[in-house]
Amino acid sequence: MNTSSAHAASGSHAHPSNAAAQALASGATPLADIADPALTQALQDTLNNKTKPLGSLGRLEDAALKIGQILGSTAPVLEQPQMVVFAGDHGLTARGVSAFPSDVTWQMVENFLAGGAAVSVLARQNGIALTVVDCGVKHDFLAGLPAGATRAGLQVRKVPGAEHGTADSSAQPAMTAQQRDQALQEGMALVQGLPGNALLLGEMGIGNTSAASLLLARLAGLDIAVCTGAGTGLDAPAVLRKTEVLREVLARHAEATAPLDALAALGGFEIATMVGAVLQAAQERRVIVVDGFIATSAVLVAHAVQPLVLQRCVFAHRSGERGHEFMLQHLGVQALLDLGLRLGEGSGAALAWPLLQSACTVLRDMASFASAGVSEKADGPVAVG
Repeated sequence: MNTSSAHAASGSHAHPSNAAAQALASGATPLADIADPALTQALQDTLNNKTKPLGSLGRLEDAALKIGQILGSTAPVLEQPQMVVFAGDHGLTARGVSAFPSDVTWQMVENFLAGGAAVSVLARQNGIALTVVDCGVKHDFLAGLPAGATRAGLQVRKVPGAEHGTADSSAQPAMTAQQRDQALQEGMALVQGLPGNALLLGEMGIGNTSAASLLLARLAGLDIAVCTGAGTGLDAPAVLRKTEVLREVLARHAEATAPLDALAALGGFEIATMVGAVLQAAQERRVIVVDGFIATSAVLVAHAVQPLVLQRCVFAHRSGERGHEFMLQHLGVQALLDLGLRLGEGSGAALAWPLLQSACTVLRDMASFASAGVSEKADGPVAVG
């Protein structure tokens, strides 16, 4: 049995060609099916023969099995985890769908870079590298710096026309098809340049719960009222107003039913870039740790194009945002944690990370009945003590 990670940690990948990126994003080049019955049986046998009652580590065993399948190993090692926070602004905020002004997006990006946000401290606590990506924030983070200068922890990957965020989707498509395709390619190139074998998804963008709700309604065929929640803290009347605005948006773009068409009409630059990142990470067989509502909306789009994306995903938590439960149900997945979180940023993914490390440690290091000299009952392992 192969006991090495299926993904070689390297930061020297080539930029994907536009043709290759488009083929992957459109589904023209399908993802490989990583299902391996022999490996799955070996992983299950390994878990079953640890010194514990069968299944007694519950969901941790499920996580261990999943990570072993993704990395192609009965002794998986999670290496150089990368938290990427995708940031972008949304023209739809002009319609009052958020409790906060759009300036909060760039202000929070600065907070991430300064190390003061929740995801910053959680990533630091858990040894996770943090990268913030400007996908379409209404702010110049490099203003006043010499030409070609960079800032530690920041990547600027705005596509042309994204300098002010998306267009107001209640009046026109959020982005053009060309912008969407370029954003997808930026996300792919970003992942190719990152080391490690685990990608943790985070995001920041005032108004992006609206975009995620729209994508859920369109791609899952649900009424928008079911998909819409309080976001950054709207009261009940404001949620009703938000819902009606989103209903208007869906009606305006009724023809945008294909996954990538819906992404362009209804989504955000940070979501589109995240879709590209998910597709690339899936192709490279990295463990994709999915945060909350917005991050799952990117997986929702990626899954609609490439269903086998889900083989590589671990869902960190069920958000307190109303639509997330329906999103998880639509994908047929279960999240590890349910803490009532609705912060975004990748905070839930960071909190779940130690559990994933523990799952791998159990697989690799926990004694078997044979190695520990512990007796088994005739028909299988039994607890002793």
